[in-house]
Amino acid sequence: MDYIVRGSAAGQMVRAFAATTRETCEHARKIHGLSPVAAAALGRTMSAALMMGVMMKGEKDVLTLQFSGDGPIGKITVTAGSNGTVKGYVDNPSVLLPPNAAGHFDVGGAVGKGFLHVLRDTGLKEPYAGEVEIQTGEIAQDLAYYFAVSEQVPSVVALGVLINREDGTVREAGGYILQLMPDCPESVIAGLEKAVVTMPSVTDLLREGKTPEDMLEMLLGQQELHLYERMPARFMCNCSRERVEKVLMALGRRQLMEIVDAGRPETLHCSFCNTDYTFTVGEMRDILRRTR
Repeated sequence: MDYIVRGSAAGQMVRAFAATTRETCEHARKIHGLSPVAAAALGRTMSAALMMGVMMKGEKDVLTLQFSGDGPIGKITVTAGSNGTVKGYVDNPSVLLPPNAAGHFDVGGAVGKGFLHVLRDTGLKEPYAGEVEIQTGEIAQDLAYYFAVSEQVPSVVALGVLINREDGTVREAGGYILQLMPDCPESVIAGLEKAVVTMPSVTDLLREGKTPEDMLEMLLGQQELHLYERMPARFMCNCSRERVEKVLMALGRRQLMEIVDAGRPETLHCSFCNTDYTFTVGEMRDILRRTR
């Protein structure tokens, strides 16, 4: 089962998050028909969003990450809640690229240059919005750059998605985020830097059977690590036929009358879960009757 763990170390001078997300990423791969490089890109972004989502405190708080690059994958859009749910999609799910120089999926080449947008909706009148230039397109490095530049929080971000080369399914996925609080002692920073340098990759750790708890223990076990919470994680889209009806009603009577007069069924598509909602002409007339 996919889940996220949250903790702290060094007397709460380090915030720590780790997650295993294979089932979530495989679900996204199947419903969107993702190519291996697209599955890696979306999987990394969803894994990060899940951990960033639980950083928020309100039950209805929502985080959105969007990589808007000029690469062939187009935009990567992911939304996560504070309750361990996430959904996401890419503009071009079938993108194919040769491996990069290191022999890995070329996520950076798929994303290209552009901007990373971060939106936190916490129920206030204006949601918090941050934007930074994409540095590498490899997702983890870009999010670490975002935390440092936009939020002034030095962070370590490591993400990984391992794809089965035989059938393209997701074999392992997950990652961790470590954040240094203000006035963090130099001794703690030095110890963390040493641990990060010697840490195997996320995919290697997951392939060896390491859990999120194991990853944080390897990184922070010498820094008085305390784990506070373990939360289930899953792909969930909150769209429904009823919600889509409300979207249609929000169009207003004039636009609805034009749709009805056209005499054709109307189909609305949810990009997050790749679901179509089709309304017959009769159903559209009923929606029109209920629209003020």
